[in-house]
Amino acid sequence: MEQPNLSYIEELSGGDQSFKKKLIDIVKQELPHEISEYNTHVKAGLFDLAAENVHKLKHKISILGLEQAYYLAVDYEEDLKNKKMEKQVEFEKILSQMSLFIEQL
Repeated sequence: MEQPNLSYIEELSGGDQSFKKKLIDIVKQELPHEISEYNTHVKAGLFDLAAENVHKLKHKISILGLEQAYYLAVDYEEDLKNKKMEKQVEFEKILSQMSLFIEQL
């Protein structure tokens, strides 16, 4: 299973440590809120809102270098729009991985 990493952030920052820190801080601030909002919508059965949350989370998935997970999120977002949740467990494992990773930064 692929692991979250800072490769994309390092590439974006081009060696500018201040910019790199800002990007990391944004992810650390926004990710927990976005995951919480996603969980709230899933538990309430609000598929369209959960799909919107997954759409937002795809950006964080990409930023943390999870290419395969990004494609899973694309599929899961589409599934949620059709009120299907087959990929929920796999997607939520990715969210857990990302949360643990950013907590350690």
